[in-house]
Amino acid sequence: MSEWAPRRFYETATATQVEGGHGIALDGRRVMTPGKSPLVVPTRGLAEAIAEEWQAQGEKIDPNTMPFTRTANSAIEKVTPQRAAVADMLADYGDSDLLCYRADQPDELVQRQSERWDPLLDWAAARFGARLEPRAGVIHAPQDPDALAALARQAHALDAFELAAFHDLVSLTGSLVLGLAATDPDHDPEALWALSRLDESWQEELWGVDEEASDVAERKRAAFLHAHRFYRLCSAD
Repeated sequence: MSEWAPRRFYETATATQVEGGHGIALDGRRVMTPGKSPLVVPTRGLAEAIAEEWQAQGEKIDPNTMPFTRTANSAIEKVTPQRAAVADMLADYGDSDLLCYRADQPDELVQRQSERWDPLLDWAAARFGARLEPRAGVIHAPQDPDALAALARQAHALDAFELAAFHDLVSLTGSLVLGLAATDPDHDPEALWALSRLDESWQEELWGVDEEASDVAERKRAAFLHAHRFYRLCSAD
């Protein structure tokens, strides 16, 4: 038996200006979140991206093809009621940041990690006054509390929509620093994603590509790039 999916009941999806921001209308009827809150986003660009998803639906509506809608719903229903807690949770990644946990062998991998990850730690130190220190091995060693506090302030400065995107930028890479770099227009998101995959790429060079693992990685890459675009649209009007 095929899974039930709601049928398309509208002709046209459009972005509209509403009180508090921008909404989406289906033949003039406002779109609501699953919890029946008005789907209102901060910029017209983001509203247009959501409207495009609704317009692109076929005879049946498939939520799996609507990532902008899903992220906006999450911002409204999940992040907004607990924004400080979400920011704290993401800030905690700084104390176990991917970029700080290094191999102690072989030498080629040690060098590769240093050459490619150190510049991001240097960037965070220069940009936020937050120097995170690398460690050899996987045993946790606490970072400087002042550095962690400086990075935490960046997470807490984000609004609910930015934070919804930031959640995926951080959690998908395992790195608060990479997540913050992804919010900076001077950094290429594809390059940042490649940096998050440095160890996996090394293993693939040695042992070849595992197709199942590669498929999972590609889905995560697509989610990371979506989060990056969502974040950019939160302030691009």
